[in-house]
Amino acid sequence: MENRMRNSMFHSTLQNIELEPDRIPSEWLLSGSPEVHSKILGMSRDKLAYAILWECGAVSYRWQYGRDEAYIVLSGEGFMTDDNGVEHHFGAGDVAYFPAGTSAVWRHPDHFRKIAVLKYSMWLPLAFTLRPWSKFLTLMNKLGLAS
Repeated sequence: MENRMRNSMFHSTLQNIELEPDRIPSEWLLSGSPEVHSKILGMSRDKLAYAILWECGAVSYRWQYGRDEAYIVLSGEGFMTDDNGVEHHFGAGDVAYFPAGTSAVWRHPDHFRKIAVLKYSMWLPLAFTLRPWSKFLTLMNKLGLAS
């Protein structure tokens, strides 16, 4: 099923998604022994972006964002302290974006659940080179000239 989800449309309700065990790197843990679970919901054809359902229990940890990440908090709450020492509160319905390279300290007093979209960064000159090619392929598809 994992391969099918990456190559076709995915549809489900959150209650029906079976999460798999995941973890926060032990060297990043500050307190607690969290139960972390996640499930990749879909992935872009180029494998540079994917959507994931992620949850954890009560825990405090450091986090280094290795990819751009945008998410919506589904339930629970999180307190994130940024590099300037400012604490930010995130609760159900909140939307956030963290560019790759961001570091933070997170604290979840209880259960926390989110849907996130993560994207690997690309070397900027390569991205600028690929952008016209992508537009060309999109145009060809619209004209029915590409398979």
